[in-house]
Amino acid sequence: MSEQFIVVGEDYNNWLKDLKRRICYVQLKAAISVNRELLQFYWELGADIVQKQTNAQWGDGLLRQLSIDLMAEFPEMKGFSLSNIKYVKKWYLFYNKADIKSQQLVGQLPWGHNIAIMSKCKDCNEALYYAQQTLQNNWSRAVLVHQIASGLYQREGKAISNFALTLPQPQSDLALQTLKDPYIFDFLTMTKGYNELDLEKALVDHITHFLLELGAGFAYMGRQVPLHVGERDFFIDLLFYHSRLHCHVVIELKTVEFEPEHTGKLNFYIKAIDEQLRKIGDEPTIGILLCKGKDKLVAEYALSDIHKPIGVSEYELTRSLPENLKGSLPSIEEIEWEMSRGEGGGDERVCKKPLND
Repeated sequence: MSEQFIVVGEDYNNWLKDLKRRICYVQLKAAISVNRELLQFYWELGADIVQKQTNAQWGDGLLRQLSIDLMAEFPEMKGFSLSNIKYVKKWYLFYNKADIKSQQLVGQLPWGHNIAIMSKCKDCNEALYYAQQTLQNNWSRAVLVHQIASGLYQREGKAISNFALTLPQPQSDLALQTLKDPYIFDFLTMTKGYNELDLEKALVDHITHFLLELGAGFAYMGRQVPLHVGERDFFIDLLFYHSRLHCHVVIELKTVEFEPEHTGKLNFYIKAIDEQLRKIGDEPTIGILLCKGKDKLVAEYALSDIHKPIGVSEYELTRSLPENLKGSLPSIEEIEWEMSRGEGGGDERVCKKPLND
């Protein structure tokens, strides 16, 4: 009997697509379940080690002996090396005084992410911040390490703004959290004599890295966006839409120190965007002024009587990193790959990958 072939049609393709989606979902659930059980075991192992070394007065030799015995019994498992057992103990001690909710939070991260966070963060509050951001933004370990190395925790929400006076709650708090001070554009190589247009073009040419530095939620809409007001044409440096704030974001670039008149021009642009582009359901447009430097008191004075929401931040083209962090930074290719995952065609887009170790 000859083999029968079916004609592949739309019904079959739809069914196949649904099967792929369900398989991806099962794989994701399995990966999350395995990770959760592994971290629960590590937590209990860390507690046991601390308890044994405290009550039984077993010294540091316990860890080496435990590693030898467990690796001999389970040679196929990678988690029983001496270095990893030390990390297990350190992980438990790092979080054992945190509340249950915080312990559950870090228990959702892959082990490699946990090692990176506790190795590079100064305290539990900073570590929990990066854990929360990793889960919210689905950061790979490479992107996580990059964010820690850039000092995101110290920079986020630190810009000078008038959001508390110009935006309702909770919009004002959320808007403030999106701002950093300074912004780090160390992916750019600029000559000393660059101007605003040079900087603007360079940022757009490296939009993947720029979006990574801006943070989650920013969608690029254009540069030198034209606005017609009265009999004149004006052009906005950079225009974005923020999916979490549900509003347009105007970014103006200045390669000089902040001056009070900069806020007046940005205020004008925000008013024009609200009038011409803002739609039903959009929140008030926000402006971000990025300057080479600023006097904090001058910026606060300049914003005090501005009725449109504006934030003022500095930017840096380079920043010196500690030697022990330089080797941990992801390559440009790694960041671009992480930012572009899921943008390709095909059914693979239905599979949301778990956080990579």
